[in-house]
Amino acid sequence: MTYTAPPTDGARTDDHPLPSTPPRRRRAPLLIAALAVVVVVVAALVWLVARSDDDGRSPATTAPATTTTLGTAPTTAPSATPTTPATPVPPPAVDTSTAVFPDAAGGLRFTEPVAAARAFAVDFLGFTDPVVGEYQAGDSRSGEVGVRPLANGPVTTVMVRQLSGDTSWWVLGAATEHITADAPAAGAAITSPVTVTGTALTFEGNVAVEVRQDGSRRPLGTGYVTGGGDVARPFTGEIGFSAPTEPYGAMLFLDYSAEDGRLWQASVIRVAFG
Repeated sequence: MTYTAPPTDGARTDDHPLPSTPPRRRRAPLLIAALAVVVVVVAALVWLVARSDDDGRSPATTAPATTTTLGTAPTTAPSATPTTPATPVPPPAVDTSTAVFPDAAGGLRFTEPVAAARAFAVDFLGFTDPVVGEYQAGDSRSGEVGVRPLANGPVTTVMVRQLSGDTSWWVLGAATEHITADAPAAGAAITSPVTVTGTALTFEGNVAVEVRQDGSRRPLGTGYVTGGGDVARPFTGEIGFSAPTEPYGAMLFLDYSAEDGRLWQASVIRVAFG
């Protein structure tokens, strides 16, 4: 076998061709191109982020600020809608023109009928330590309470009522079987002097008469009429009184004990001043 040495001048021969370009060198241009693309993409993203910082907007669609899932409340409280405070509605006015007691302007009120009757007997009429009976209902809003000066004394019947639109108790008047006032009629408008008529069975027939205006125990006028001391007899008379300052008042027909001077029985009617 004959050995032929390779050329020493670098000439290429067909018998000994030059080796081809290594594979690693052929991939280098592709890597460079890919890196260039990455650099461009990163530069674009940096530019977009910088732009979003400048105008306050994000180029991407962002999720809503609040999310609500079934069964949970929103993460932010709803804005409160201002409302106008409700104007309180005053209660309807109570017509106290028929009530003798208590004084409508005085503020005293009673939630129980017997208490109203007792206060009327003591504070308005002047009974001393009366014996006060039970409430006897006439209907769902009115009735009467019996008052005696002693356990065996005559009964003064106090009429009480809850006025329309009010739940407290008022006294409309009082009556006793031994003093009956025929005139003036309950609710009548009177002027001075007022003519009074009726029947009475009292000690020596004497009946003290008073004209009062609302809010005061001091009489505008006083007088006496005479009925019967043994049996009921009629009485008549005139009672003068000074000018009132209130539109309503009451007339009182009173019988006092001959033994100790305490109030024995009374009849009271509501009047207006004409």
